[in-house]
Amino acid sequence: MVTEYGYDVFFTITILCLVVGFGSYFFIEHALVKTILISLSILLFIFTLNFFQDPERVTPHNESFVVSPADGKIIKIERVVEDKFIKGETTLVSIFMSPVNVHVNRNPISGKVGYFEYIKGEYFAAFEDKASLKNEQTHIGIEGVKGKIFFKQIAGFIARRIVANVKVGDSVEAGKRFGMIKFGSRVDIYIPKNAEIKVAMNQKTVAGETILAELK
Repeated sequence: MVTEYGYDVFFTITILCLVVGFGSYFFIEHALVKTILISLSILLFIFTLNFFQDPERVTPHNESFVVSPADGKIIKIERVVEDKFIKGETTLVSIFMSPVNVHVNRNPISGKVGYFEYIKGEYFAAFEDKASLKNEQTHIGIEGVKGKIFFKQIAGFIARRIVANVKVGDSVEAGKRFGMIKFGSRVDIYIPKNAEIKVAMNQKTVAGETILAELK
């Protein structure tokens, strides 16, 4: 299943691969050049298909759970002050999404969107600390029954397009899709300091399924 957030890029690249592949097969006589171009077209199509895949997920139903909004790997867990939405001490959990991960993002908790901001920026590598401050990103705050969660979709070095189909006042459900970041990225989640963190450094996460924390 290909995500609706990537239809434009997926079909554009698919057409390009077909044109190059069939064009090489029928119009290029040099065997080595023909083989290279056809192989590159197939590899690019497979990579694009993998990148824009959108598998179904089973989300645990518990209002206390904060589920991962992204597939990837935990690259940071630390105490920080978040001053835009939670406005206090929080635990920051950062998830790095490599180009081979599923890039569809899902809501970490159920509740109402109380904050949304899009910020233009630069394109440092997503695993660098300065990416959280300087890269293109969206900021989203959700207020649930058990507390507030604030998180950022952060574009990476390759990514140049963030999709976030939510706005202030929207009601959202944990584990449901809301957007994606295209071609390598990062998600930072700010969790209230009294929550019990359930993940560890370098742990793999699955969007909508992995429990990051339990709100108290």
